[in-house]
Amino acid sequence: MTEIQVGNIISFIIPWLLSHGVKIVFILFGAFVLNRIGRKFIEKTVRKAVVSDRHEADAKRKREETLIKIFAGSLKLIVWIIAVAMALPELGINIGPLLAGAGILGLAIGFGTQHMVRDFLAGLFVILENQYRVEDYVCLDDTCGTIEDITLRKTILRDLHGTVHHIPHGTVSKVANYTKKLGSARMDISVAYKEDIDHVMEVINKVGKEMAEESPWKEDTLTTIQVVGTGPSNFADSGIEITVTGDTKPGTQWGILREFRKRIKYAFDKEGIEIPFPQRTVWMKK
Repeated sequence: MTEIQVGNIISFIIPWLLSHGVKIVFILFGAFVLNRIGRKFIEKTVRKAVVSDRHEADAKRKREETLIKIFAGSLKLIVWIIAVAMALPELGINIGPLLAGAGILGLAIGFGTQHMVRDFLAGLFVILENQYRVEDYVCLDDTCGTIEDITLRKTILRDLHGTVHHIPHGTVSKVANYTKKLGSARMDISVAYKEDIDHVMEVINKVGKEMAEESPWKEDTLTTIQVVGTGPSNFADSGIEITVTGDTKPGTQWGILREFRKRIKYAFDKEGIEIPFPQRTVWMKK
């Protein structure tokens, strides 16, 4: 390459850098600064907007991080698309045909991604409304299990058999959360019709009170398991049903109920209280 050619290249590049090059640098730098400022603003706004009590500090942090990630990621995508669109003309590229083609492509994609948009919007409301969190036990329509992960598009849930379900948010019509704020240890206890109901209720309440005063159960008990009301809740085919209930820390109600059932069985055996089972009396006709 001769000195004349090098000089021609330099004489072309330097004016281009001083005009178009400087503009491109300012555009990219402006996009970078806008992203940083926008993320700080999003973090501050989200942390003020998300409210929860002091017992849900970890859940509050997870919601904040999820929302910040969603909004900051969306802002970053929009800012850099605009920055590239502003920088391309400085490189001599006409973006008119590109915008027209992108519009047609976007329209085609829009028709094919209606369900995805629905899932994203539904997922945003799931997170904003704090309907459920990771490690909660929920039922999404007829599918029940523990939440393993939540994204903007879907919820990943593992049921009691170990099966993992990937459920798009837009397909869910009903959510039941069994572990939000507290758990309910509620069950029906059936005894034979011949038993003294007042004595049975006294034994049941005694078992609940003793269990609520012993470790490790007392740490997870919010209200003692006791008989609901002043008498039986139902007359069943084989016995009288008595309903008991108590509040527990989220997710601990099932373990507490298992221990409570075991203690009730021991207490009933000790007191001679019969737990009924289906029986049939047969009369032989002569």
